[in-house]
Amino acid sequence: MTTWSEKMLQVLRRMNNFYSPGSSRTTCLRFEVGGEQVGWVPSKVASILSTFPEVFNPPQGGAITLCQNLDSYGRRSKAVDSVLQSLRREGLLTVLKGWRGEKYEVMPRFCDTPLMCMERSATSLFGVKRYGVHINGYCQDENGELRMWVGRRSMTKQTYPGKLDNLAAGGLAAGISVRNTLIKECGEEACIPEDIAETARPVSTVSYTYEDEEGVFPESQFVFDLELPPEFKPKIGDGEVQDFYLYSMDKVKELLISDDFKPNCAMVVLDFLIRHSYIQPDTEPYYQEFVAGLHHTL
Repeated sequence: MTTWSEKMLQVLRRMNNFYSPGSSRTTCLRFEVGGEQVGWVPSKVASILSTFPEVFNPPQGGAITLCQNLDSYGRRSKAVDSVLQSLRREGLLTVLKGWRGEKYEVMPRFCDTPLMCMERSATSLFGVKRYGVHINGYCQDENGELRMWVGRRSMTKQTYPGKLDNLAAGGLAAGISVRNTLIKECGEEACIPEDIAETARPVSTVSYTYEDEEGVFPESQFVFDLELPPEFKPKIGDGEVQDFYLYSMDKVKELLISDDFKPNCAMVVLDFLIRHSYIQPDTEPYYQEFVAGLHHTL
């Protein structure tokens, strides 16, 4: 019988499968912009990009680069967007059917100046890093025990419809700060007033890289803990969440390893369980594996 610990480890391995033996990492090409690596391009995508010689140089030395005249943030962003719009019209790449009309910044590290921006749904084609904000919402019951608010995603969501999720979460769009994203998502998804959302504390990041048929996903989530007043109940806002549940930490822990939980959100909650000492090194055999799996360098 597979234990809870082994099932949790399987979630972490799945979300870090780009580092596993047999992944496409050995056949991907580096995506380099301005002499810096910013992503990994799967070989099948590389062959499609090479049909746009006015934007992409032919692969050389294991890397794909932009043409030399694309030497500014604006020029790069505009040129790559025109390629993506063209590919979207052709309908060759299924991932572009989920076009969001939302731009993500492209840079080697979060602290670096962005080199260009790119349509959110296309980022996996280039394996560029995606950042987001995830909020653990919790409160204390009358016995001082912690209970956690868990959301259920709407059935109309493009990804993981109907799965359990953190209280609120969202991707970091170009030009919007982490703090503003936090306040925006709390308000839109859970009707949390700004004065309460403002009390959320930044506590961690959770980073991982996985691949699937739609490309490579290096992701890092900025994690916040938000202690809510016991009488506060989140409400459905923009319709991205269909329901909210308040669970004991034992119940949350049990749900994390079910197919019902969105896997990267399960990682965010696992991080909470470790930080709040619900998981301890003396009783959890995979304690070190858990910590390492939550904090892979992108």
